[in-house]
Amino acid sequence: MKKTILVLVAIMLTTTMSAQSWRLQYHSSKSTRNTRSYNNDVYYGLRLGMAISAVSSDAPTLNANGSKTGINVGAALGFELSDQAPVYLETGLYYVAKGGNGKNALGSSSYSKDSKFSYDLNYLEVPLVLKYSVELDYDLYLQPLAGGYFAYGVGGKFKNYGDRSIDSSFSDDAFKRFDTGLRLGCGLQYQVLYAEAFYEFGLTNICHDYFDKAHTGCFYLNIGVNF
Repeated sequence: MKKTILVLVAIMLTTTMSAQSWRLQYHSSKSTRNTRSYNNDVYYGLRLGMAISAVSSDAPTLNANGSKTGINVGAALGFELSDQAPVYLETGLYYVAKGGNGKNALGSSSYSKDSKFSYDLNYLEVPLVLKYSVELDYDLYLQPLAGGYFAYGVGGKFKNYGDRSIDSSFSDDAFKRFDTGLRLGCGLQYQVLYAEAFYEFGLTNICHDYFDKAHTGCFYLNIGVNF
């Protein structure tokens, strides 16, 4: 995993330097062009960051009273919706490692280290958000964003430390694979460099049980480039 992250960082840094060089050449020959936050009506981006997630559930064996930190990596694609206002529609494809940590109650109020459990929920996620670009300074833009996401679980392990068992997180005894929800946050762009922070509220019940419910929640911090 560490090697993968280092490779992704190297790719992003290389892309950033290339894009900055292109931008300087572009402005030297097209100095009269009116740009907002992106060079064209369509932009592409790379994203890398961390996802701090947890799952709230009525079922004690699924409810994560401790958060889990994972990787978030992907690519973005954005379209300018109007020539009259800096409004953009952004989508993309991301790999997100979510999950949770918790404890099962033993008796009325006691806990044991043997009652611990943890699970990974790894998703492929497609967001669909609207962004509004506010110019703060030359080449510096604040971009509030709001929308939703669609996710499909592609893997993950459920570890029960009490009976030392490991099962699939996406099984009939654990979680459903499909998840949808809302995304709210804000981005900041300077030239080709981009950073964002947002929170996702899971709206889909990902629990198989008819009586209990489970919903995801995740906070993201990402850096990246747009070109």
